[in-house]
Amino acid sequence: MAEMKQDDKNTGDGLRADTGQDGSDEAIAKAMAGELTEEQLNLIKDLDKESSVRKLATPWIAKLFYLACIGVTLYHFITSLVGTPVVLEHRSLHVSMMLGLCFVMYPFSKRSNFKHVSWWDWLLVVLSISVAAYVWADYLGVVERAGMPNTPDLVVATLLTVLVLEAARRSAGWALPVLSLLFIAYGLFGRSVPGVFGHRGYTWMQLSNHFFANTEGIFGTSVSVAASYIFLFILFGAVMGKSGMGAFFNDLAMALAGHTKGGPAKVAVMSSGLLGSINGSAVANVVTTGAFTIPLMKKTGYSKDFAGAVEASSSVGGQLLPPVMGAAAFIMAEILSVPYSTIIVHAAIPALLYYLGIIVQVQLRAGKTNLVGLPKDRLPLVKDVMKDKGHLLIPIFLLLYLLLFSGTTVVFSAVITIVATIVVASLKKSTRMSFKDICDAFADGATQTVAVAIACACVGIIIGVTSKTGFGLTMANTIITLGGKSLVITLIFTMITCMILGMGVPSIPAYIITATVAAPALAKLGIPVIAAHMFSFYYAMFANLTPPVALAAFAAAGVSGGDPMKTGFAAVKLAIAGFIVPFMFVYSPQLLLINTTFLEGLRVAAGACVGVFMISVAVEGYLFTRANMLVRFVAALGALALIDSGVYSDMIGLAALALLLAIQYLAAKKSGNALPA
Repeated sequence: MAEMKQDDKNTGDGLRADTGQDGSDEAIAKAMAGELTEEQLNLIKDLDKESSVRKLATPWIAKLFYLACIGVTLYHFITSLVGTPVVLEHRSLHVSMMLGLCFVMYPFSKRSNFKHVSWWDWLLVVLSISVAAYVWADYLGVVERAGMPNTPDLVVATLLTVLVLEAARRSAGWALPVLSLLFIAYGLFGRSVPGVFGHRGYTWMQLSNHFFANTEGIFGTSVSVAASYIFLFILFGAVMGKSGMGAFFNDLAMALAGHTKGGPAKVAVMSSGLLGSINGSAVANVVTTGAFTIPLMKKTGYSKDFAGAVEASSSVGGQLLPPVMGAAAFIMAEILSVPYSTIIVHAAIPALLYYLGIIVQVQLRAGKTNLVGLPKDRLPLVKDVMKDKGHLLIPIFLLLYLLLFSGTTVVFSAVITIVATIVVASLKKSTRMSFKDICDAFADGATQTVAVAIACACVGIIIGVTSKTGFGLTMANTIITLGGKSLVITLIFTMITCMILGMGVPSIPAYIITATVAAPALAKLGIPVIAAHMFSFYYAMFANLTPPVALAAFAAAGVSGGDPMKTGFAAVKLAIAGFIVPFMFVYSPQLLLINTTFLEGLRVAAGACVGVFMISVAVEGYLFTRANMLVRFVAALGALALIDSGVYSDMIGLAALALLLAIQYLAAKKSGNALPA
């Protein structure tokens, strides 16, 4: 998914006339056309391990790898239609294929050859394939010997674990494999761990067999989801990229908001959010979309740090936004054993509140610094954008219909939508895909799944140790004990735990880890299970924004030329609604549309919107004119009161809003500031 934007076609014509003044316009036009500079590509490689891949220089090897990727995609596509082999056979084959592709794509280190595959990597490819070959050759024996492995079982289990750890290191960095190794050590030496976390300890034979021979380890739920839903929706994103969907989102956002006050920042919020929902990599989304939006924001007067922060917070938020949610929604649906459509319904209002908070702050910042939008004569018209590429919305509406109303499975919905995208794109010459484009999309679908699939396999090690030792239950009890009888304190401890566990870890495994370790603590307090998981999911995502390990913010700073830490803290301020909304839906589950009527849900959502608006005013220090600390305190107090949707708390919040509006109106009138119409 990291390269989806680079495939977008025919975009940015409205800005290309004005190039060459200072070099920035030309860079903007190139970015809108999907052309990244060498520096931007290097930035992706440095911060996003998923994108640091080889460019094979030997033609026949490159062609063979290309065909292998298409073959992997066809296997997943066809088995989605006709049915998969039995569980361990299917999952082991999926993992072996992903491991094999990984060792061809990702070199051993930054100093390795990025054009040729070394002999030891080819050896690792062969060993990866041998794991699935062993399972397929003796499937019944592997299953029957679960818990009592023979020597070959132990050898293959150990080999699988080592291959997964090494592949995760190459594709996702050190954080996830190191965390997995710590859990393995905990499983082996639990007898020596003091206190409540101590356990009887397990041998390597017991642990490795648990990882290999059942569905609670490497071949567990996360790999199951990666081999079905995630693969297909990444393929959907690759096909959409080839059709020019990313360019369409950019052009539509420019047409709708580019001329308004602070327009380029709103374009960044809209386009990054829409693309981010489909593109599972926040860092890659920051660099690809930000290559266009960040220079525009800087040209209209936003500071380097603020421009980077807007792009970072918008890109990370895309993973909270239905319908795809960066593929994490599929994992959540599988873990909770609920329909996928249920997840996206619950996620809708909190995601919109998150983006409302960013949009309001962008608007207030533009007002405070007297920024204007882009000239209308340099922007595309909505009718022209819709006439040229509006038909690309049809597959998205079809997907929503299939997921929410048709009763078909998620897998079947994805397959139909992929086919529909190819058919619909062919209706216009500007979006029509050639046979090579389709083959390229199928190859991209496989390569873009590798890092996600490997991360899901690696997190299976953590889940395996957790299930074997009972660590999850112990952790939940510990969080509750530390929180005492206070729900707020328990939530804060859970929030901190989720953000620490999510640091430097890709979004999907970050959620799986936090769902295993932290979410049970909230569920034990009587919080609805979906709310507990959403709470954990939000804070696992925000580890990408929060210093010191704010990969998305650091990537945005690399594009903007700003200070990484300042960009990170500015991104946290912009995302402040996202930090508060999870507390809102814990106290008011109606925000997740849980056990509520339409009118009650509407009332709670309206109160939450007011709360998000007020906290944005408090953070930005501006409404009609600059606000002093007392006014900002009133706004923050009103916002906090609206966290709990009770009648009295709502009355306090609305009273604070009325006071805020009155004070700011009088202050603006006194200072002579123009009030909004």
